[in-house]
Amino acid sequence: MKIAILGCGNMGLAYARSFLKYNLVTPENLLLIEKSAERAAQLAGMNIGKIAGSITNEISDYDVVILSVKPQDFSVAEKELSSVLTEKNLVLSIMAGKKISYISAALKHDNIVRAMPNSPAQLGMGITAYTAAEKVNPKQLRMAENLLNSTGRSVYLEDENLLDAVTALSGSGPAYFFYIVQQMTEAGVKLGIEPSVASMLVKQTMLGSFHLLNQATQTPDELIKAVASKGGTTEAAFNVFKAKNFGEILQEAIAAAESRAKELSSVK
Repeated sequence: MKIAILGCGNMGLAYARSFLKYNLVTPENLLLIEKSAERAAQLAGMNIGKIAGSITNEISDYDVVILSVKPQDFSVAEKELSSVLTEKNLVLSIMAGKKISYISAALKHDNIVRAMPNSPAQLGMGITAYTAAEKVNPKQLRMAENLLNSTGRSVYLEDENLLDAVTALSGSGPAYFFYIVQQMTEAGVKLGIEPSVASMLVKQTMLGSFHLLNQATQTPDELIKAVASKGGTTEAAFNVFKAKNFGEILQEAIAAAESRAKELSSVK
C-alpha cells in the first residue's frame, strides 16, 4: 500500500506513526506533504517517510490520499490536488466541517471517505466515526477502516449528518474531560491539597474509574449508586449537581457544539 498525507500537524503525524507501527505501510511508500519548510525539516529528521513541500503528479500512484490540512487551507490545496487524482486514489478526509459532497465537487473525485477522529488517536487510543461516498467500493472501505483502526477504534455511520453530533460528542469530548479534571484539581487545591498531589489524585481517579466502567456489567447509574451511599459525601456532591442542573448544562453544551458543527458544515 502507498499512502500520502497532505498536512502533517499533530494528527497527520499521528497517522503516519500508527501506519508504520502496524506495518500498514513502509517508509518508502509513505509520502508526507507539508508546505511549512520548518515543519518539513522537522519531519525529515524523524525518518518516517518521504517529505515533499507540494503536491505533484506522483500522488496519482498512491492508494490513499489523506486530507489532514486545516479546513481553511483546503481551498488552496484543492486546485493542485484535483489535477493529479485518478480513479485509483481513495481520498480519506479528516477535515472538520467539510462534507463529502463539497470535497467531491472541489476535487472532481468520487472516491471519498470522511472521518472524524479525536485527539487520543495520537496515542493509538482514539475513536473515529467515518462514512463514505456511494462509489467507494468494499475493498477501499476496508482499507480505510484498517487505517483508522490503527489509531484506536472506529465506527461506520451510514448517515453523514451524524458526523456533526460525533464532532460535538467525541471530537470535542477530550476537551470536556480535561476541563472536568482541571476543575476537580482546582477544587482539591482550594481544600488545602498540594497542586501536584491533587493532580495525581484526580488523574488516577479518572483512570481507575474508566477501567472500572469499561469492565463492569453495571450501568453508569448503578455504579454511581454503589459509591453514593445515603446521607454520605457523594450524595452531598450530587445534591449540588442536581440543584445546579449540571447534567442539563453538560448536555446543552454538547448540543451547542453540534449546532456549531452544522453551521461550519454549511460554510463553503
